[in-house]
Amino acid sequence: MFPEDPKARTDLKAGTLYAVWGTGDWIYYGQVAGDKSVGFFARRDREIAGSAAVIDSSIMSRVSVAFPSVGRALRAGAWKKLGKYPLRRELGDDRPVVQWPVGTLEVTVWTGRVQSLVTRVDDPSIQDLEVIAAWDAIAHIPDRLLMDHAPKEASSIVKNAWSIGGPVWRQRRVKEELARRFPDNPTHRLPADWVPVRRMV
Repeated sequence: MFPEDPKARTDLKAGTLYAVWGTGDWIYYGQVAGDKSVGFFARRDREIAGSAAVIDSSIMSRVSVAFPSVGRALRAGAWKKLGKYPLRRELGDDRPVVQWPVGTLEVTVWTGRVQSLVTRVDDPSIQDLEVIAAWDAIAHIPDRLLMDHAPKEASSIVKNAWSIGGPVWRQRRVKEELARRFPDNPTHRLPADWVPVRRMV
């Protein structure tokens, strides 16, 4: 963990760069996007890398992190603010995200505040889009980053790794696993026209 910082406060200004202490003692990095989501980079290190090298890395995932949890993470030493840097171009635009109401296979894709598509959850064109959710900086993000970066590794060391969703295809897989684990629970029963997930990573 990083040193605790009792006076730390959340900063979600676009371009702010954070180091995140991840599962397995890896350090990941996230930059605050224009819409206050966080774009996490496809790299991990044992020691904090130079900011220029981090910013030059590709974006792995872009996630909404619960605002109050970032402050808690900073104060606890789970996150560390590295400063403000030029915003990655792809983090400046609104990202499309998927709203998936409980009990239906119909989903809505939103880009910013604009409804851009209504479709089925198994629509191939939306499988890599993020399902709308607020992830906790301490309780959720470390395991989520490991799952995004190294899914086989995550499956071997994270308890209940199967339950880590995010993009549509993984959320669908979570629902399938819930149905398998709890066959007598009607809440988790899959509808008759459910399309199985073929993808694993």
